[in-house]
Amino acid sequence: MTTADTAPLSYPFNVAESLDLSDVYEQVRERPGLLKVQLAYGEPAWLVTRYAEARFVLGDQRFSRAESAKHDEPRQSEGRRDSGILGMDPPDHTRLRTLVAKAFTVRQVEKLRPQVKELTRELLDGLEAAGPPADLVDRYALPIPVAVICRLLGVPEQDRPKFRVWSDAALSTSSLTAEEFDANQEELRSYMRQLIEEHRRAPRDDLMTALIDARDTGDRLSELELVDLCIGILVAGHETTATQIPNFVLALLDHPDQLALLRERPELIGGAVEELLRFVPLGSGAGQARYATEDIDVGGTLVRAGTPVLVAVGAANRDALRFDAPGTLNITRTGNQHLGFGHGVHHCLGAPLARLELQEAIGALITRFPGLHVAGDVEWKTQMLVRGPRVLPVGW
Repeated sequence: MTTADTAPLSYPFNVAESLDLSDVYEQVRERPGLLKVQLAYGEPAWLVTRYAEARFVLGDQRFSRAESAKHDEPRQSEGRRDSGILGMDPPDHTRLRTLVAKAFTVRQVEKLRPQVKELTRELLDGLEAAGPPADLVDRYALPIPVAVICRLLGVPEQDRPKFRVWSDAALSTSSLTAEEFDANQEELRSYMRQLIEEHRRAPRDDLMTALIDARDTGDRLSELELVDLCIGILVAGHETTATQIPNFVLALLDHPDQLALLRERPELIGGAVEELLRFVPLGSGAGQARYATEDIDVGGTLVRAGTPVLVAVGAANRDALRFDAPGTLNITRTGNQHLGFGHGVHHCLGAPLARLELQEAIGALITRFPGLHVAGDVEWKTQMLVRGPRVLPVGW
């Protein structure tokens, strides 16, 4: 068992202006034990890159998210994210998750499919009318999840553009100072408090009203928990999907055989989305740290109590011990238990909604535009927790 005291490697490894998985991950996966890494801020951490160890750390409740509040958590920005539900452990995490979970069951989400189909059709009509080259992000990828999550929460249509700014700042790893970071978060909280008050005065049939009812009549969450839960749903509910739509388009254009197969057999869209979730490493680095609450052996490394562990999901999803030909995009792959939505108690609550949006968005786009291609320079998101195009000019 290793307890290596070597100097930590600078992290993250991935380059922002690309969807490639850094070669360093391959080297790290081949060596025994875990690797010690150092992010720009916070204390050093152990890095998990293999699939079996990733599932173990994400699934074992001896690894705590709540403990991070007591430590100098490894992070890419000076400001510390108030993680809301993502920073909780059971039973608090379970209490809040249960309040939201019924809105995101597969059955409930499927009821939204006709709306999402109609939305994609309208947006593609708009793209076609505007003519090429058109920015796929601004005209298509972003409006789909923003519209869906804002309808679920009852956010007025005219307020939706504000969330691009707030969400970018919430997920930024840039030189925002801690004060600027906190100011942005407080501005978003202030808006959300106002929206909650409007819903209190005029209840409606949406998720926010249901959460307000749980707060006001059931006393099942505090006012701050209510505000932060709505913010978490809003940011998480659109940013990753809006980023993965253009990412998936680029991945398919890079693999014309797979794109041709999907056009020929549109019924493969479900499996194609799962494979793209596995294949495309969304994060610039690993997700949020988990802290060991006792001494635990992870892959031959002794992780001491109070030590943070980072899980590199993108690397775990390319582990040859779990996936055949892991570096190959194969939309007919079966038994695809990727970790794209995480694992364990923090498995992405909105996974069914994200799947539906990705299936409809990609399926409709490649069907409508057989000649789809990149038609200009891709402008990449930089200094963000997620990687992907900020601007993706396309033609058809």
